[in-house]
Amino acid sequence: MKLNALWIAAIASLAIAGCNKAESPAEVSHDATTAAAEGQRDVADAAADAREDNADAQKDVADASADRDAGQVADAAQDASKTAAEGDFKVAVAQAEAGHKIAVQKCEALSGNAQDDCKNRADADLDNAKRQAERRRDGTG
Repeated sequence: MKLNALWIAAIASLAIAGCNKAESPAEVSHDATTAAAEGQRDVADAAADAREDNADAQKDVADASADRDAGQVADAAQDASKTAAEGDFKVAVAQAEAGHKIAVQKCEALSGNAQDDCKNRADADLDNAKRQAERRRDGTG
């Protein structure tokens, strides 16, 4: 029974030690390049969605203008403004998340506490970028 406990403890300590092991520069470069490509796709998708949503909102404004209903035009314009702000927010978040993925992959070149600190900074930068995007969207910053 004690032998099993020792084996489990040994395996657990090896697993924990391996978590903060530095990857080779080639691995880090490959992973960062992959993360960058995925991030570019995510940002492009978010931008395409935002353009489509903005086009739909602008069509609603044009339709309301054609009907010559000032109330509908004002409502449609307000909705279009919110749609544009939400689109900008989604693109900004996609950009921040893409940058975060790359930063985390680059942290893998480090080991131990340096790797943990690097990842914590990347997480904090992501959180900060999301908060800034929210403030811009909500018009409070």
